Amino acid sequence: RDLISLVENQLAQALNATGPLPEPSRGRLSRRVKSFPITPRVTLRPDERAQRWLLGVSTSDRSGLLYSIARVLARHHINLQLAKITTLGERVEDTFLIDGSALQQNKTQLEIESELLDAITP
Repeated sequence: RDLISLVENQLAQALNATGPLPEPSRGRLSRRVKSFPITPRVTLRPDERAQRWLLGVSTSDRSGLLYSIARVLARHHINLQLAKITTLGERVEDTFLIDGSALQQNKTQLEIESELLDAITP
């Protein structure tokens, strides 16, 4: 009973906390990922109506990968509308539908792509 109460309190504090998200753990790479590396790739393009953006991420799977992506998006105040998460063995092919005012500027788009590439590189 006490443990449940403790977890509930700590979870509520974490959810209500403001400020930057904590640094993610890079996670441990499997032997398969080390033996058959996948070149990380990030693509960012407008959707059909040019109202939202499609973000494509391709890399090796690892613990904390989605958190690393979410942290970059949160830092730029990007809203996640939809996510399609695909894991094929050790390979990740994720697609996100995103929007936010930061995406209206070419310079910021390049910064976001660069930060995401750094975040997903094992």
